[in-house]
Amino acid sequence: MKIHMLSSVMPQNSRAEDTAVTKKISQGERSEVTNGDADFIRQLKDFAEITIKSITQRIVGFSAALALAGFYYSLILALILAAMISVAEIYDFSVLRRIIRLDSRRSDTARSLYIQLLVSTIISSSIIVSYAVAVALIQGPGSHFISLFFLFSAAIFAAMSNHQVFLVLLIRLSLYGLAFAFIPIYDVYATGADIHSELWAQLFASFFVLYFVVDCSRVHRALYKENVRQLDDLRHQQETTADALRVKSDFLSTMSHELRTPLTSIRGAIDILGSGHFGELPNRMKSVVSIAQRNCGLLISLINDILDLQKIESGNMPYTIDKIDVVDLVGHSVAANEPYAEQLGIKLDFISESKNIVALGDFQRLSQVLSNILSNAAKFSAPKSTVTITISESEGRVRVSVCDTGIGLEEADAAKVFDRFSQIDATESRSFSGTGLGMNISRRIMEAHGGLISYTKNAGPGTTFFIELDGAIQIEEVVLPIQSVGRETGVSIDGLVPAV
Repeated sequence: MKIHMLSSVMPQNSRAEDTAVTKKISQGERSEVTNGDADFIRQLKDFAEITIKSITQRIVGFSAALALAGFYYSLILALILAAMISVAEIYDFSVLRRIIRLDSRRSDTARSLYIQLLVSTIISSSIIVSYAVAVALIQGPGSHFISLFFLFSAAIFAAMSNHQVFLVLLIRLSLYGLAFAFIPIYDVYATGADIHSELWAQLFASFFVLYFVVDCSRVHRALYKENVRQLDDLRHQQETTADALRVKSDFLSTMSHELRTPLTSIRGAIDILGSGHFGELPNRMKSVVSIAQRNCGLLISLINDILDLQKIESGNMPYTIDKIDVVDLVGHSVAANEPYAEQLGIKLDFISESKNIVALGDFQRLSQVLSNILSNAAKFSAPKSTVTITISESEGRVRVSVCDTGIGLEEADAAKVFDRFSQIDATESRSFSGTGLGMNISRRIMEAHGGLISYTKNAGPGTTFFIELDGAIQIEEVVLPIQSVGRETGVSIDGLVPAV
């Protein structure tokens, strides 16, 4: 009756799966791993991991049951059962550990371990049944609370923890169910109780409890299979997304490389034309050539940013990490961006303490980060204003700050500021051009250095962007490729020649 009830509730496809596996085992097949084998091995591993994690619960349950049996009923019975449980648990643990270490490509080994797992299940379930029946026989006809409660607990535990492997669940629930029914049936038989006896009521109640246990098993197994299906879907979607991103990156990389070469040639030709090498240009033509030069520069900048972003996302961005003088780094970046700032009527004022600060980093990439910050500061500041650059140290970190007098960014917009292709002013009528990639690339470069890039809104107009690097140290003597002009006095370093 018990087995019939399980068959009517459990999903048909679950029985078919385990039957197929059992058939393969009996035939001793050794085949390559198929999708079905991979799913089965995953079920075994899931079962083993959950069972090992619950070993403390099992030991506590067994200890309590043995203590009650030894104190109230039979010490000899408790000792015998303790020895049997110890041997069964050691064997069970050994099989589970081998399942966890199982190579997912060895389907033949998985089938061998599957048989051992079934043997272990039969042994451990039989010990639990023996305990419950033995205590019930010692008690004699009655309520048998301890025996039935122990069986009920074991059945619920199996429903919650053994649903990954159907045949294991079926064996446990079948043995527990038979014992659960045997105890009240034996009481009715031994006492010859009539239908009005309380013993019959306990028998009928036992069947209701069995139905509840089976239904719990069905629900937990259905939930497990649904979770597995969802994980498979997520894994498939992740693989599809990764493939799409790879194709996109390859396309952008190829497109950018193919565009950069002709654009560079076009830019060179336009620069030669604008320089007057072929004769003085009319004023109207000068204006057109100037627009072409500017737009070529923007396109080349966009292509370079896309290539950098593609390298970063694919993990192929090269970094040459070495000791760098931070004051030299900032001075180089300021000097490189001064011509652009002067075109906008902005003064770059570099202020530094009279000491040399050394950190580990890639000079070229950190210069790229500072150039992004400085060009943005100049671009968004009001004409005839000053952008102040400072260096400070605190608790082993060096900070380079760039304070402008521009529009002022809200700190709540940080996610948008450092996002890809993002512009705070994204309207078609915005006053400033840009690719929207510079700050995103800068953030990724700083993350690769283990550093930080962020900003704060000034109390007055403008924003202060800053970068921070770890591991900066102060040294007394360093041979610098740039003279320390303007560092002690805090004056502008106009005319400073950067190191080559």
